[in-house]
Amino acid sequence: MASKKPEWPEVGDLVIATVAKITDYGAYVELDEYGKEGLLHVSEVSSSWVRNIRDFVREGQKVVLKVLRVSVEKGHVDLSLRRVTKREKKEKILYWKKERKADSLLRSASEKLSIPLREIHEKAGALIEKEFGDVYEGLEKTAREGAEVLLKLGIPRNMAVALEEIVKEKIKIPTVKIKGILELQCTQPNGVALIKEALLSAQKIEEPQGTRIRIYVVAPPKYRIVVSAEDYKNAENVLKKATETALKNIAKVGGQGTFKREK
Repeated sequence: MASKKPEWPEVGDLVIATVAKITDYGAYVELDEYGKEGLLHVSEVSSSWVRNIRDFVREGQKVVLKVLRVSVEKGHVDLSLRRVTKREKKEKILYWKKERKADSLLRSASEKLSIPLREIHEKAGALIEKEFGDVYEGLEKTAREGAEVLLKLGIPRNMAVALEEIVKEKIKIPTVKIKGILELQCTQPNGVALIKEALLSAQKIEEPQGTRIRIYVVAPPKYRIVVSAEDYKNAENVLKKATETALKNIAKVGGQGTFKREK
């Protein structure tokens, strides 16, 4: 990615590989991230007996493998499939996909600005990786919060602005939604207006970046409140604050209300 990847993997590393050739004694694979060849010996395919290796891997298949031995002198890497846990496989694939996506986004910025890709990596990618640990995380934050995230790192404005435009178009920020029913009543002559003000006060509370509050009429006196956020913790906090604000404000003017969470 932004920082130069080592030429060879290290023992214990998880790698993405493409099965190139299958033999009776194992499978030869291409290490996608290093451009090297490795061997998955049949004894490292599964913890159970392997009658036919093709029951576990096939030509052209992408697999997550663990590095057992590396011989730079011989240009040889020994790998294992059976030593990779389900969790390790899932996390490695996710990281690999994000890494590829980040590289694609930097490449788009290079094309947009007509600047060599290496320059984008050096002046933007390297700084993002240093700050966030991986480039995709920094670009995802840029999609949420804007170019200021990159400008604070010292990235040139033209690159920051171009990256902001690209990531906001191509990165979909994951969100969660939670909801409930507010039931508000007020017998004052202007009760309808007071209820409306209480609901507006709920919508206007200070909310974290990336959070949204919407309120719909179900059938008076019932109103559905929906909170969208990047995670459940933020969503729950905002929903609690919004409903408490509405209930407090309707009580102040002589009304009453209740809130019931929906699944």
